[in-house]
Amino acid sequence: MKRRQTTLFIAAAMAAALMWASASGAEEPEPAAGGEAALETESETRSDDMVGALRHVVTAYEDTLLDLARANGLGYVEMIAANQGIDPWVPGENTPIVLPTAHILPDAERQGLVVNLAEHRLYYFGPGGTEPETFPLGVGKEGWDTPLGTTEIVRKKERPIWFPPDSIRELKPQLPKVVPPGPHNPLGSHALYFDWPTYLIHGTNMPWGVGRRVSHGCIRLYPEDIARLFELVPIGTQVQVISQAVKIGWYDGELYVEAHPEAEQADELEWTGQIKSVDARSRADALFRIKTLAGAAQDRLDWHLIRKALEGRSGVPVQVTVDRSATPS
Repeated sequence: MKRRQTTLFIAAAMAAALMWASASGAEEPEPAAGGEAALETESETRSDDMVGALRHVVTAYEDTLLDLARANGLGYVEMIAANQGIDPWVPGENTPIVLPTAHILPDAERQGLVVNLAEHRLYYFGPGGTEPETFPLGVGKEGWDTPLGTTEIVRKKERPIWFPPDSIRELKPQLPKVVPPGPHNPLGSHALYFDWPTYLIHGTNMPWGVGRRVSHGCIRLYPEDIARLFELVPIGTQVQVISQAVKIGWYDGELYVEAHPEAEQADELEWTGQIKSVDARSRADALFRIKTLAGAAQDRLDWHLIRKALEGRSGVPVQVTVDRSATPS
């Protein structure tokens, strides 16, 4: 698959905000004024809240957003959220596509596995302060939610056997009581079992479900990603399961907001290609958290950009601080 690809580094001033605005079809915000950033305390100026870098590609004739998602370590919903208004199945040749491959780290203890259900993404924080690795994931659909909380990996199994629970066999009575390893096993090639009964991280024989709300509560990864995670994660690893649709973090002295669709909005996006509903509770909570994390830099917050990020839910980190000191009086 031939395509031109360019890396957009987050450190460039306002690059994330401009990319988001372009992807959503909104008007581009004015660039931040030049000059040095306002002085902040050490606790407020954190430089390790972001991993990865935004990228974009130009499509070839045969590309779909589903193909581009898997080729670039992304899930389906985060891909269409970043490219709202583009037909995911026939984007057309030479169409600019945003690859949301920059990620603010979730607000959680940076240890072991952090599963962010709202983001459809998993983070692994290995020993020794190594840079975390992140993978897209499929999560439980409505009525089959994965529980939130802290658990651990208690068992690992290559070529797992699937024992369909009674709740699933009631819906699909044609299922056998035991499904052996192979192409018809929905657990895929590897499985990591939680201390919670019946919940696990596994591969899949249906990769199209990664990055979507389609499972019965388990967490599924692309076949290539589960094989990688299986090697990385030892038994006893802590697992935190959280749900943070809006993430906030510092990068290079600037504050960023990364807003993903809520569960209902993600379904709406899949069904209609647009997000029309607004989660007022989530938005109010996000505004409070943004002000709190901004601390002494509250006077540098651009509320216009913040509102656009929370309304658009593109999943792209947007820089929301500007340099007020350089603005002409």
